[in-house]
Amino acid sequence: MQTNNLGYPRIGSRRELKKACEKYWAGKISESQLLTEAKAIREKNWQLQMEAGISLIPSNDFSLYDQVLDLSLMVGNIPDRYKPLCSANNLSFLPLYFAMARGDAEMDITALEMTKWFDTNYHYLVPEFSKNQSFSLLKNKPLEEFVEAKKLGIQTKPVLLGPVSYLLLGKEKSEDFSRLELLDGLLSVYTELLASLKEAGVTWIQIDEPFLVTDLTTAEKNAFKLAYQKISKVSSSLKIILTTYFGGLGDNLNLVTALPVSALHIDLVRCPEQLKAVLDSINSQMILSLGIVDGRNIWKNNCRKSLELIRCAVEKLGEERVMLAPSCSLLHVPCDLSLEQNTKTLPSEVCQWMAFAREKLTEVSLLSKFASINRPVGHGSELSLLLKENDQLVQSRMVSEMVSDPAVQLRLKEWHGMVNKRNPSFAQRKLLQQARLQLPLFPTTSIGSFPQTATVRGLRASLKKGEISAGEYEKRIEEETFQAVKTQEELGLDVLVHGEFERNDMVEYFGERLKGFAFTQYGWVQSYGSRCVKPPVIYGDVSRPQEMTVKWSVYAQRLTLKPVKGMLTGPVTILQWSFVRDDQPRSETSRQIALAIRDEVLDLESAGIKIIQVDEPALREGLPLRKADQEDYLNWAVEAFRLSTSGVKSDTQIHTHMCYAEFNDIISSIIEMDADVITIETSRSQMDLLQVFKQIKYPNDIGPGVYDIHSPRVPSVEEIVQLLMKAKQVVDYKQLWVNPDCGLKTRGWTEVRAALANMVAAANQMRVLQELYQD
Repeated sequence: MQTNNLGYPRIGSRRELKKACEKYWAGKISESQLLTEAKAIREKNWQLQMEAGISLIPSNDFSLYDQVLDLSLMVGNIPDRYKPLCSANNLSFLPLYFAMARGDAEMDITALEMTKWFDTNYHYLVPEFSKNQSFSLLKNKPLEEFVEAKKLGIQTKPVLLGPVSYLLLGKEKSEDFSRLELLDGLLSVYTELLASLKEAGVTWIQIDEPFLVTDLTTAEKNAFKLAYQKISKVSSSLKIILTTYFGGLGDNLNLVTALPVSALHIDLVRCPEQLKAVLDSINSQMILSLGIVDGRNIWKNNCRKSLELIRCAVEKLGEERVMLAPSCSLLHVPCDLSLEQNTKTLPSEVCQWMAFAREKLTEVSLLSKFASINRPVGHGSELSLLLKENDQLVQSRMVSEMVSDPAVQLRLKEWHGMVNKRNPSFAQRKLLQQARLQLPLFPTTSIGSFPQTATVRGLRASLKKGEISAGEYEKRIEEETFQAVKTQEELGLDVLVHGEFERNDMVEYFGERLKGFAFTQYGWVQSYGSRCVKPPVIYGDVSRPQEMTVKWSVYAQRLTLKPVKGMLTGPVTILQWSFVRDDQPRSETSRQIALAIRDEVLDLESAGIKIIQVDEPALREGLPLRKADQEDYLNWAVEAFRLSTSGVKSDTQIHTHMCYAEFNDIISSIIEMDADVITIETSRSQMDLLQVFKQIKYPNDIGPGVYDIHSPRVPSVEEIVQLLMKAKQVVDYKQLWVNPDCGLKTRGWTEVRAALANMVAAANQMRVLQELYQD
């Protein structure tokens, strides 16, 4: 039985790619040094997969920044604003590539818009499409990496994002056409690419079409039919494996099984119930790849459950027509569990229940051996012992006292079904809050974090190594907080933040202070570009043993007469950005977290904090891909936020923050959250994301981001004023706040001061202009 891997983490087991990219951006290493490091990671990944016994090893799953951006460059989809870089750097693609990803401060070029990859925490660069644009094979990266692996003696399976999904992931830059109209021109590049791969000796090609698990229009379904009819004409000797993931095929099943491809991959972790329908519909030649090992979570595979599905497929199709695979690319899990040695943060009992990317490859290979009809698992054999060991681990997790906390379960039961709404209405609350806060029109603030400099990171590392005491660490963090507060006062911001210098990550920090969480040393996953996150592991019932943030918020508030926001991460975001237990509904875990955050909110209020921000940037991310499944999710997600925030008094102002998401399909739920102020990312879209807030007449206050914090460029005062004037056309000026897109953790102080100074100047200009309008 063949084994098939869809993709492997590209950051390196110790974040080698992140470090190399950041050194390159800082001018500390050359382009050739960066590319050498990238090549070393690819080679190691291929070797690992070959040693694990994977039959179909992917290539072109590696990226220096983002796989969608790679495809845009490959097909020559380069917006006009980047054309000066094409001529200025015609010997290298990297300056153009990274300008599209991050912007270019020297040439004052903005980056591509960035948003979430389906319902994951990975961010991709959104392709831009214009009417009648043409495509060309500008850079044949799939061929280059296939040849690179072949020189090592490894036959790989090139991975391509499918043409229809690529178009659907993008945006039209004008309103008079549909991006699907560009399919014919795009397909000409795909056919040229496939021909080059065929000539190079490629046997299998993986084409990812994740949109096939979403609700499709008739036009979109027709686009899939057209695309694969044309592709099949040039790929007669190539074997195409059409890959779907993150859900079930549902009503797209008949469309998919009729497409002229050699194999189909389905996600049986997200949707195991689709197997029977797929087996009944699949044609007599098509091979079926079973996504049987969870590619998005870190728990060990339950082999008995997997074997039931595998044997069902084998009985219907025969062993030769079944492949075994992870459910999706392993991009979404860490690299190597064997690196984890700290039993204080990751108890050995929890660690034994886990599997990272490397271990998941082993699971796929073992399942192929367990399931083989030619090699039955005999009593006392090595395979039998391995299967018995897996049974014992699954059972030990089910009965572990570490997992279950009766007190948490009782408290949640008491809260279940209670109404959690703030009273009185927002309009009445706003009057009370304004009387207390005395804020001007267009109040200015930042989202939360300030630069985590090398000094700050060094302090945290020194504390962990025992090189400084906890007292010395806190003293130094107080100094950083003091400087941040004074800097904000000097810049003229209206609502301040303490800077979050004591926090390693907006989820990890809270997880470390909540019961039911464990933490890895090397459990990094890519969020975007060089940004890696280390999600906590929620293994048991969640509660808050003691205060988590009150000390630092109170310290910062004592330094100034201006209000300082208390900064918390919301329950849905903590849920989404953790590796979550899979032995109970996610809604149940979110409610447990919500009660813990509620306790912290009330303690902040009791300590005199007037504004409390509960961030939910992941609320949209968690939205199910099918509309039929979305209402239930939104109900419990909104309930969790309100459970966290509804206990405060009317004159305490509740903020929330969301970023890098489309809000059209969740706007009614955002209104239901009833936050007094919502701040959102809008600068990369030039305020286009605000249109939905106009259509629905959003009732509460809103801060549309005016400063793209993921780009090193500093926006001018005029640029920010223009953005605010656009926002003012959509939202009543009395509702508008002025703020960056997101936290400033990843930026440097020099650019932060300059950008915030321009932001405050722009807000002052808006106040003057508003007075003139009124006169």
